[in-house]
Amino acid sequence: MEIENHKEEVPFAYYQGLFEKLDPAETAARAGVKWDGKEFYVNLLGKTYAIAWPEYGIRICHSEEQSDEESVMSGGRDGFLAALRNDRERDGFLTCAGHDRGGTDSSALPRNDRDMLPLQGQTFLLRYLLEGKAVAWNGGWKTFREMPWGELYIKPYTGRVLTRAAFTFGTRLEKFRAACQSMGAVPLKHGDAGYQFDFIGGFAMQIMVWAGDEEFPPNAQVIYSDNFADGFAPEDRVVAGDILISAIQQNM
Repeated sequence: MEIENHKEEVPFAYYQGLFEKLDPAETAARAGVKWDGKEFYVNLLGKTYAIAWPEYGIRICHSEEQSDEESVMSGGRDGFLAALRNDRERDGFLTCAGHDRGGTDSSALPRNDRDMLPLQGQTFLLRYLLEGKAVAWNGGWKTFREMPWGELYIKPYTGRVLTRAAFTFGTRLEKFRAACQSMGAVPLKHGDAGYQFDFIGGFAMQIMVWAGDEEFPPNAQVIYSDNFADGFAPEDRVVAGDILISAIQQNM
């Protein structure tokens, strides 16, 4: 018996319908993503995904498969795109292999199970293309509560992100460290273990974990680069924290 995942599939289908109607040039300029006339290129937690338009399809990009950079056109704000170009020159532009239309085509799945982007992540990328904005990072950091509408969403955020992170990583610090390092995160001096991630585009996140003891339970804090306040809706900030934790857990 096949169990239908209405909780994730229904919103995904809704945003997929909106995605097919977007203006790709406007999207590339607003969100600061690469657009080559057929696909958008979006980097999420160090992995680049190519998203086909207008018929939705997503595929993972692998660094060992070099492509013709001149065929890729970029749109967006000058400073933001300059940073993207610098990243591209440093890391080498990524071509893509393994085409997954909504996660249903098993013959076209990415080569490594860890490369597969869950439906929640695909929905997040669709929303990013539909509503995301390339906002400059001023170098500051904000807690979830400090950003607009943070107080209203603090309860689901605490449960889905902070409590989950604390009890997922607080009792397994060494595995947490190893997973974050394998993802290329930058170690921090805060917490018993802490790391900074390039999350998506010009947006960054930090996660700090404190181990529990006989007196206190494990604890965690996640903070966001200050441009998250203008670049994302509050519900997307919650999902961003959820995606970060899931990605780290997947690498443990």
